[in-house]
Amino acid sequence: MTEPLDERLRDDDALDEIELTSKLMIAATDSDTPLSQHEVDEILGLTDDDGTAEPAS
Repeated sequence: MTEPLDERLRDDDALDEIELTSKLMIAATDSDTPLSQHEVDEILGLTDDDGTAEPAS
């Protein structure tokens, strides 16, 4: 029987970073050319609904 995970060790920020990095790696692997800055921004969710980059906060 396995021990339940200790919730105090859960790091949601790190998990979010891992997910974003995974998305970038998958997109880069699927692309024949380097990803453009716009494509990277879209993958990271940094674009508005109209496709323009959101200002940095």
